[in-house]
Amino acid sequence: MATTSRIQVFDTTLRDGEQAPGFSMTAAEKLRLAQQLDRLGVDIIEAGFPISSDGDFEAVRTIAGAVRRPVIAGLARAIPADIDRAWAALAQAARPRLHVFLATSDIHLEHKLRISRDQCLAQVASAVAHARAYCGDVEFSAEDATRSDLRFLCEIADAAVNAGATTINLPDTVGYALPADIERMFKAVGKRIASAVKKGVVLSAHCHNDLGLAVANSLAAVQAGARQVECTINGIGERAGNASLEEIVMALQVRGDALPHGTGINTQALVPTSNALSAIVGVAVPPNKAIVGANAFAHEAGIHQDGMLKHELTYEIMRPESVGAPGTRLVLGKHSGMRGLDARCRTLGHRLRQPELERLYLKVTALADRTKTVDDEQLTTIIREELATALIAGAGAGASRH
Repeated sequence: MATTSRIQVFDTTLRDGEQAPGFSMTAAEKLRLAQQLDRLGVDIIEAGFPISSDGDFEAVRTIAGAVRRPVIAGLARAIPADIDRAWAALAQAARPRLHVFLATSDIHLEHKLRISRDQCLAQVASAVAHARAYCGDVEFSAEDATRSDLRFLCEIADAAVNAGATTINLPDTVGYALPADIERMFKAVGKRIASAVKKGVVLSAHCHNDLGLAVANSLAAVQAGARQVECTINGIGERAGNASLEEIVMALQVRGDALPHGTGINTQALVPTSNALSAIVGVAVPPNKAIVGANAFAHEAGIHQDGMLKHELTYEIMRPESVGAPGTRLVLGKHSGMRGLDARCRTLGHRLRQPELERLYLKVTALADRTKTVDDEQLTTIIREELATALIAGAGAGASRH
């Protein structure tokens, strides 16, 4: 099916992702990952929060100078000093973006910022104008948008656009929203700034995963008019993480019937990029992680293995090669069937007769009860034992006949 629009992929692994405990990176590591994100084909790389530390400033500055194809973004609070510092880090970028944010929910205004709604509106307009004086590409994020009063959020978006913002990001900062909430919010804001959207202003989604809905909410935003999604590799980020880049991209690709939108992502680089991040931060990817986990294309149950051997589409909605995974794995465990065992034996170069296969199956499942899975080395040892037993039994039978 033909795509109706292009979704911009905004990767914030190096900024929001790195803020998660245990995921911090050195400037050299951030550059290495930025280069991999460039190979992956992301549209925007948020390289860091320059005012947060000298190290982050240097990382953003280095990436801005070295990675030239994608847009390089730097985050700044809606404060002149933050914006100045971010621009100093981004000034050498081929395609710089200043990303300015301010909280807009009453919870944040009252308890964190201690300012009124009117003061918030004025600060948004002033900060965006300040950023626009440096750079033609300015994104404004309404922190905690999903818990903000919707009428006020529309006013904020209007003020940001009038001050020169080219992207309006509506974050689900604490992962509170349901897809229906996201759809309602994006439609309302999109209607308020419809004329600006027609002229090229982009609506963006940034969803957190506190209720496990970050990807679902990001896709709901796309269906409601968002044309940029903010996400991270492996879904890393504050608390329970951000929307997972690989899941959003593959959902758009696999379900093009319902989500007729494309990205510029080289999907075959998804697993290599996931592995690169894992190696840099020293945190393993959970085996059951969608798209990039070790078990994403592994099958143990006998019914599944039988189906896979007959036709891959029975239990795989995408080919492992399409995301850069090594291939389908038929895992031998206590749930495996005879057909899967026979396929595994043939892969190892052994074609067993039915009686031998049946005896082998009993031994393999007995071992799997103790060890959970049976690897190729263990299987080869059992096969050799079985063949040796069969050979001795055959020789004994021959001797008795003489």
